[in-house]
Amino acid sequence: MLERKAFLADVVYNGLGTPRSDGAVVIQEASGELLIVAVDAAEEVRRRYPDIAVAEVGFALSPAPANAHTHLDLSDMPYHPGDYLAFIRAAVDQGRQGRRGLASARRGAEELMASGVFAVGDIVTDEEVMTFLLGHPKLTGVAYWEVIGPDPADADRLLRETVERVHRFRALERRGGVRIGLSPHTPHTVSAPLLSGLAQVALRERLPVQIHVGESPHEATYHQRGGGPLTELMGAVDPDFQASGLSPVGYLERLGVLEAAPALVHMVHVTEEDVRTVQRSGCVVVHCPRSNEALECGRFPWELYARHGVTVAIGTDSRGSSPSLSVVEEVAAARRLHGAQASPLALVRAAVKGGYRALGSAPPKVLRGAAAEALTVWRDGVAVPLSSLDV
Repeated sequence: MLERKAFLADVVYNGLGTPRSDGAVVIQEASGELLIVAVDAAEEVRRRYPDIAVAEVGFALSPAPANAHTHLDLSDMPYHPGDYLAFIRAAVDQGRQGRRGLASARRGAEELMASGVFAVGDIVTDEEVMTFLLGHPKLTGVAYWEVIGPDPADADRLLRETVERVHRFRALERRGGVRIGLSPHTPHTVSAPLLSGLAQVALRERLPVQIHVGESPHEATYHQRGGGPLTELMGAVDPDFQASGLSPVGYLERLGVLEAAPALVHMVHVTEEDVRTVQRSGCVVVHCPRSNEALECGRFPWELYARHGVTVAIGTDSRGSSPSLSVVEEVAAARRLHGAQASPLALVRAAVKGGYRALGSAPPKVLRGAAAEALTVWRDGVAVPLSSLDV
């Protein structure tokens, strides 16, 4: 019978306050169950329990992280690093060839759960996939119905269809499971009246929202003065586009979209004024470092968001632009990318507290007396329950 044992990690986080560096978690067996009896600094644990058995478990101990942004229905898409616009065309072709649907989403969900993550923000383009996610017995988080419609003439019809879908999907939600949300795709693939209308629907129906913003440097050029590489991509579907003279973030603010406090995904190409606007609006920003790197989108300005107190979450994006759906591996990539600009403590907090906040959920908090399985160990690219370790 195990009396007590301490587990040490570089970062220990129980969901409360700030993560600890060089922390420790003490567990004890009681009536056949492993319970957490202390979360403290390693030095303090050794002082209080001088004879306790100690095991070092690696990088982090925390509640299970959340994958705040992915596209599970692209899980069968081959990894496609390189030019951003070429990737977009490849993703569109994936759908046209019938390779973006339920079977792919099922495989993505299995990979996600195998990585130790069950809270997800998934972009959904297929009603079968939405039904699958809303009824999934293990997953939590948000399934965001994606809306694309750059032609203002289509706005009223698309808005009506979206509201009808939301009401149908709402009937499929189950307590504690995945919830329905909305995802206007990007500021340039959704017309201004449709963007404003979707924001109002989200506010009225209390729906979480997620939007891709500022992923490519071409987006800012397209919005502010027109022209650039996005013109060729968008010209066939929106030949009458008029540049707003604003940044994509400023454009969303002007249309009232930020009033719905959407989670803003990527946000690589932003100004300091954009970041101030995001902070005032209470939006969470979702960082996808491996996808940004693979698609040559540039470096996410982590230190700028930190300076203005903006909450950051972590997402993997799709298997088409990321080698896995593991948030643990995504955080490792962020550590390599940002170095001293992003502390391990901040990255773990982003993956846990930031991730749940991005999904509009209360971040998990693990208190004294909780079951040991409430904390996960980050090792070998996955998060495994502390109770599963050979103790």
